[in-house]
Amino acid sequence: MPHALIWTADDPSKLGPQAATELADPTNELVVSAGAIWEIAIKVGQGKLSLTMPFGEWMNKAITDLAATILLKIEHADAQTQLPGRGDPFDGLLAAQSNVERMVLVSNDAGLDPHGVQRLW
Repeated sequence: MPHALIWTADDPSKLGPQAATELADPTNELVVSAGAIWEIAIKVGQGKLSLTMPFGEWMNKAITDLAATILLKIEHADAQTQLPGRGDPFDGLLAAQSNVERMVLVSNDAGLDPHGVQRLW
């Protein structure tokens, strides 16, 4: 679940202290995985997740307010094919993107650690 995006946009007090500090630093470039957007859309459509406004409005506002860019490249999907195990495909995409782009992944999910990501919380 892309909890970091939801909490950054709606309730930053739920973020870990280091993550909150780094996400608030205007010198850091923020990117949002296309996989995170897709996963949120699926969960909203299934009724498993509620947002403070309709999905499209909420996502556009979150991306704009965070001045974030959306990230997806073929190299990310290719790197995902090399990850061990058959876990959650969205987590796999996040791990692959983090590794390919050599970016820090903001997440409280320690299940991503075996994929070699640099994780911040």
